[in-house]
Amino acid sequence: MADLTHFDAQGHAHMVDVSDKDVTARVAVATSAVQMLAETLALVTEQRAKKGDVLGVARLAGIMGAKRCADLIPLCHPLPITKVVVDLEVDDTLPGIRIRAEVRTTGQTGVEMEALTAASVAALTVYDMLKAAEKSMRILETQVVLKDGGKSGRYEVGA
Repeated sequence: MADLTHFDAQGHAHMVDVSDKDVTARVAVATSAVQMLAETLALVTEQRAKKGDVLGVARLAGIMGAKRCADLIPLCHPLPITKVVVDLEVDDTLPGIRIRAEVRTTGQTGVEMEALTAASVAALTVYDMLKAAEKSMRILETQVVLKDGGKSGRYEVGA
């Protein structure tokens, strides 16, 4: 296992110094899912959710979450994000909503946390918008599925 970079020699948490790292194009993709009853999913697909456009609001919330990652995760660097795409897809077999968040930057550190934050905030927003109909929804499978750029290179689930 690689050394944990967010701890100094004394074991204290600290922000990693990235000033000597090369500026490279970086991308990360994270996924998540919200599992719900078929009846709750029908509120989304039939646009009958009382709070409005569940997928549209969750998409915007995910984008906003990626942009605010450094405000939420104490040791994350504020990054100049160049692109955020949050896709939400109805999955009748789950049943529920599958979420994919892609974040890009050109910088000295990666955007995995921003992608995870985008996917997580989108999932939390889906829950928030539908909780009056179903409190037993579950947020599942939140993970980084792709990371590319920087010294450590490419990581991809299943590759």
